[in-house]
Amino acid sequence: MKLVAGLGNPGARYRGTRHNVGFDVIDVLAARQGVGFDAAPAEALQAKWRRADDAVLLVKPLTFMNLSGHALGDLLRFFKIETGDLLVVVDDINLELGRLRARRAGSAGGHNGLKSVIAELGTEEFARLRIGVGRGDARRDLADHVLAKFDPEERSDVAEAVGRSADAAELFVTEGIGAVMNRFNRKEDGD
Repeated sequence: MKLVAGLGNPGARYRGTRHNVGFDVIDVLAARQGVGFDAAPAEALQAKWRRADDAVLLVKPLTFMNLSGHALGDLLRFFKIETGDLLVVVDDINLELGRLRARRAGSAGGHNGLKSVIAELGTEEFARLRIGVGRGDARRDLADHVLAKFDPEERSDVAEAVGRSADAAELFVTEGIGAVMNRFNRKEDGD
């Protein structure tokens, strides 16, 4: 079994914000597979994508971003999923809007959701897919920036990035993080 988790904050107030692009990717994956969300045996929503050879849990932690690791740790233990079968999808202010970056492992890079996952799992050895949401105006408070909704002129780029991220997550399920890195870490033609 594999687990693909998108990090974000629960509730209507946070829908459509930069910090919730991970949730958006999970919603796209669930829609593509025709699966709905149920309560999980942790503080999260889960949808089970059944494949011929395996199952994939699509997860949205409900613990708020900074405590995401609690829900993911509980689910990995409950379902006995190895960290090598985990992909965490998050926003990244250090990447330009719409840019994707996949990694096999690594530090939190200042992302509080990833810090929580690393602390809970006791390792940095899990795959992650970062979606660029841009830094915005340097004079603006960072928390305000990531909790803000996308500007109208950014929405098409974000929608495309969310779709490509769902493609990347599907590739992770079938071929692993190496294939995702090879295909999605390069800039798109024309960039």
